[in-house]
Amino acid sequence: MKLGFKLIAEGYGPTEIVRQAQEAERAGFDFVEVSDHYHPWLYSQQHSGHVWSMLGAMAQATERIELATGVTCPIIRQHPAIVAQAAATVGVLSGGRFTLGLGAGERLNEHVTGAGWPSVTVRHEMLREAIQIIRQLWEGGYQSYEGKYLTIDDARVFDLPEESPRMVVASGGAKASSLAAQLGDGLFVTEPKPELVDAYRDAGGDGPTYTEVPLSYAGSEDEAAESAHRLFRFGQLGWKVMSELPNPINFEAAASWVTVDAVREAMGCGPDIERHIEVTQQFIDAGCDHLALINAGPDMDAFFAFFADELGPRLRELEA
Repeated sequence: MKLGFKLIAEGYGPTEIVRQAQEAERAGFDFVEVSDHYHPWLYSQQHSGHVWSMLGAMAQATERIELATGVTCPIIRQHPAIVAQAAATVGVLSGGRFTLGLGAGERLNEHVTGAGWPSVTVRHEMLREAIQIIRQLWEGGYQSYEGKYLTIDDARVFDLPEESPRMVVASGGAKASSLAAQLGDGLFVTEPKPELVDAYRDAGGDGPTYTEVPLSYAGSEDEAAESAHRLFRFGQLGWKVMSELPNPINFEAAASWVTVDAVREAMGCGPDIERHIEVTQQFIDAGCDHLALINAGPDMDAFFAFFADELGPRLRELEA
């Protein structure tokens, strides 16, 4: 099992995100994972830096910690040829510490180019083609590909790491888990649902299983819950809503019904280490072995100290 930290690129500016990656390394995390968004989820977040710029800076500012996207959509806003080049560059800069997380995306970020937002079936078909293109470009040399939705023409990525980055594929259902098993090197899920990991294993997937564990650390439960409500109430909407809304104003409206108590129930809030362990154990029991902790609390440095001194050692004792 590996313990990671989720860098919330919608909640903090680019310079602070790079600093947090450094602090996560000092605190003893095994990896950091950063979102790849064009827009924040909510107006209260107010940030959304360019992920590849931040990852390049992180690669140079850290020495040991692994880096990952959680996750990149390579089908509309970003062509897979560009993603292949960007990921390879981060792989080189980080000395092979980079994992490329891929998914079919959210309308929130992908509609900005005006290309439209296809059905989930089409998005998965496009994702399949995108993964094939990225794999092909990482083989080296000039490559061409003509799919139903995506093409490349005499494209070559010149700077490749010694080993291709690991590619993990996000899933919210059995079909996506099967796709991850067929074309990916691992699985990425955001809910503690054993059936998602089971579908991946049943389809032949034998790689690592990444997830995000929602926590909010503060000196009191109320303070932690208030902070989590401000920053993460959108997460209570569920993926079928989250993937379809186009702008932060829509998320503000949709999440207006979410109460502080609803967030408190869903996340580990406050200083109680046992509550954080209880929430984390759900994801371990679901079959996940790469756990990226989200801290929605108000003081990130206090959370790093809490992890280094108390939470991290306890979590490393947990077993499936």
